[in-house]
Amino acid sequence: MTTRKDQDQDKKNDEAQLDENDIFSLRKARLDEMRLKGNPFPNDFRRKHLASRLHDQFGENSKEELESDTTETAVSGRVVLRRMMGKASFLTLQDVSGRIQLYVRQNDVGEEVYEEYKQWDIGDIVGAEGSMMKTKTDELTVKVSKIRLLTKSLRPLPDKHKGLTDTETRYRQRYLDLMVNEDTRELFVRRSKIVDGIRRFLIEREFMEVETPMMLNTPGGATALPFTTHYNALDADMYLRVAPELNLKRLVVGGFEKVFEINRNFRNEGMSTKHSPEFTMLEFYWSYADYNDLMDMTEEMFREVAMSVLGTTEFTYNGVLIDFGKPFARTTMDQAICDFNPSVDPGDLKDIDKARALAKKSGVEVHESWGLGKLVMEVFEVLVEDKIEQPVFITQHPTEVSPLARRSDHDPDVTDRFELFVLGKEIANGFSELNDAEDQAQRFRDQVNAKEAGDNEAMHYDHDYITALEYGLPPTAGEGLGIDRLVMLLTDSPSIRDVLLFPHMRSKV
Repeated sequence: MTTRKDQDQDKKNDEAQLDENDIFSLRKARLDEMRLKGNPFPNDFRRKHLASRLHDQFGENSKEELESDTTETAVSGRVVLRRMMGKASFLTLQDVSGRIQLYVRQNDVGEEVYEEYKQWDIGDIVGAEGSMMKTKTDELTVKVSKIRLLTKSLRPLPDKHKGLTDTETRYRQRYLDLMVNEDTRELFVRRSKIVDGIRRFLIEREFMEVETPMMLNTPGGATALPFTTHYNALDADMYLRVAPELNLKRLVVGGFEKVFEINRNFRNEGMSTKHSPEFTMLEFYWSYADYNDLMDMTEEMFREVAMSVLGTTEFTYNGVLIDFGKPFARTTMDQAICDFNPSVDPGDLKDIDKARALAKKSGVEVHESWGLGKLVMEVFEVLVEDKIEQPVFITQHPTEVSPLARRSDHDPDVTDRFELFVLGKEIANGFSELNDAEDQAQRFRDQVNAKEAGDNEAMHYDHDYITALEYGLPPTAGEGLGIDRLVMLLTDSPSIRDVLLFPHMRSKV
């Protein structure tokens, strides 16, 4: 029979009518009481099984089979549900693998422990020992013989019916998002598998993983505005790297013929659903290969990763079906502009005055210092990028906007370069590397001139890199692949912030 004391306790435990500050105060008072009895944060409980392991091992067993099974288990996790029924109760624990129900009776754990247990809250982390059983509704359950509080939660979880739906809160308090949203947890598990799949793909092909500096005296490897910092021990201004490219190619000069790095890059630019100033990039370099080899291998990589993570090469993004199992299209930048914009005459892309007029007509804010190549690139970005759906390699980028890429043997105004686009997003950028030290030095000088003319994203002149090239870089192809954007595709995530565990946010006022 339920006593008045039990009714009062149930009322005390009902936090639904309290605001968060009152709940915090109530739970803090409970924690203070627990401290008087000992350390409420023990660290000597050892789990035997994850929830998923129990479901896999015992989920198909009958009630009778479990009653005769003497297997003992020890589980731990966060309390996410609880139903009190006088001297017995059910609670649900959530661990990294899933959920498991617990059946707790006063007769099994003892009156003193059960009275303490009644003071615990949703969100607390507990450990329990017991045997397996099934309820009348055939739900696999741990019949508890011992139970302990391992961590007291002072703040309440979001409403179990409403969940955590506010996007800004999900980004700012990702730990809370992970705690209550299974989809979020699954997304980041999938991200980990994607990175692991890429790493295994390259290692199986005898690429060596390396690590290169995050802070540089001279930024380089991409046309982007760097972050700056100061190195106190050296009393030197430094730059966070915008790309690891030049250091990776130094390693190729040194004799490592196949190298890769998966790490962070930093570009002091704007934020959008497709851009984060801090992002994860794969870069790899392959001696005695060219950009055609890179395109072939990139297709193969994407297929293998999709199969290992999704179990298929087909997936949908924003309602559009994409199939990495089909050959990716390949077309030149000029051809793509004309294909997506039939009114554009191919000759307009070969004449600087006509290209400038086309760029202005397309809404590009044209700088007078821009050459033909820069104009064509800007036109492509405005008139083509967002129209692309299926995977396509855009090739033959202008030399003017490709300062590290090898010139085409057929046309010195374009390079042996590609960018891979899927659904309007640039996923990868690769090219046959420029290994002519004199040509590279002139390209660096052109970049310095562009910077002096107002282009703050233009590259610096890297004297040591020129010295490295003078020792001889073998024919090499290199590629950068945006991990975050690939994860967006394979998880159907509309914003890059959705796939970053802790995306940068503006400070709250």
